[in-house]
Amino acid sequence: MEPLHKDAETAAAAAAVAAADPRGASTSSGVVVQVREKKGPLRAAIPYMPFPVAVICLFLNTFVPGLGTFVSAFTVLCGARTDLPDRHVCCVFWLNIAAALIQVLTAIVMVGWIMSIFWGMDMVILANCQMHPPISTATAFSLLLKRWMPPIP
Repeated sequence: MEPLHKDAETAAAAAAVAAADPRGASTSSGVVVQVREKKGPLRAAIPYMPFPVAVICLFLNTFVPGLGTFVSAFTVLCGARTDLPDRHVCCVFWLNIAAALIQVLTAIVMVGWIMSIFWGMDMVILANCQMHPPISTATAFSLLLKRWMPPIP
């Protein structure tokens, strides 16, 4: 039995893949796969900050390892949201302080400095995701085409 396809174009593409497959089996099964990143407690404790604050924390982490992470811990006390909603605010605050301490103590062997820079980049990425929620690839492609392609008369 053939899987149900949403439109004729998808069905034609699946037929072309089946014809090109030497085993004779179709690789299109109509299954949607979703990948979700599993975060550890330290990574999940990074707060969603306003974009300018996240950029400042990135610069602080770049030049003084752990300082931006230390500053970001206080944004949790000011109400910044994290990916640990079931934990108390003080627990998330101390997780961020622990991350900053790890970065400071391991900066001597360059590990903490690199970790600190990546931590700051994660802060900026989370702030950017908060400003602009992720969109599908098809939507992004259509927006790109609308911006760069001239309208057809």
